[in-house]
Amino acid sequence: MQDRALDAFAAESSALVAALAGVPAEGFDLPSPCPPWTVGGLLGHVIVTVGRVPGMLAEPAPAVATVDAAGYYRRDERSSAAANAARIAAGDDRAARPGASLVTEFTTISGYVVELCRREPADRVVRTRHGDAMLLADFMLTRVVEVAVHGLDLAAALGRPAWTTPAAVTAVSGLLLGDTPVPLGWDRLTFLRKATGRAPMTAAERAAAGRQRIRWLALG
Repeated sequence: MQDRALDAFAAESSALVAALAGVPAEGFDLPSPCPPWTVGGLLGHVIVTVGRVPGMLAEPAPAVATVDAAGYYRRDERSSAAANAARIAAGDDRAARPGASLVTEFTTISGYVVELCRREPADRVVRTRHGDAMLLADFMLTRVVEVAVHGLDLAAALGRPAWTTPAAVTAVSGLLLGDTPVPLGWDRLTFLRKATGRAPMTAAERAAAGRQRIRWLALG
């Protein structure tokens, strides 16, 4: 599998590792913008979301993909209170470990995922934990969303500038916009922040964005 989403995932994962490598132990106890997670809990959540890929690749491939990357983020039982509680618990379980070991774990699993995906054909189909049959390339685009958007959250929690890579900004904004121009003259990172709720929109901005053909994602 040679795909821009996988390249973006690899680049964004490396940027996250570089940014978090020097964070002191107490930094992982800071509150994140995704309560009730701390920085460590949020990183633990990202590890869990990326760590599902090897198990998916070990399963038989569905015959055909029926869900794309935008469709993966639809509102259904995956947005339920029970699903969110399970997400929170899984992230918090990882956060019980020292922060440095979380960075090491993410480094290992993200690198392993890239290695596995490189071996797969371009038309590889996988089944997600929600039952969606997706092209692996589309699923890896959702992993770019997870690492990039939560990277914005982690940067905010740590009081650092965003480290979002150009490849991830292009991939995620492309998912949201398709061929639609970026609204209101925003740059793509500003659009990404606003479209994912990481920066506020005024009522006028929301109205203007609503007139565009934007694929809004239902993020947990």
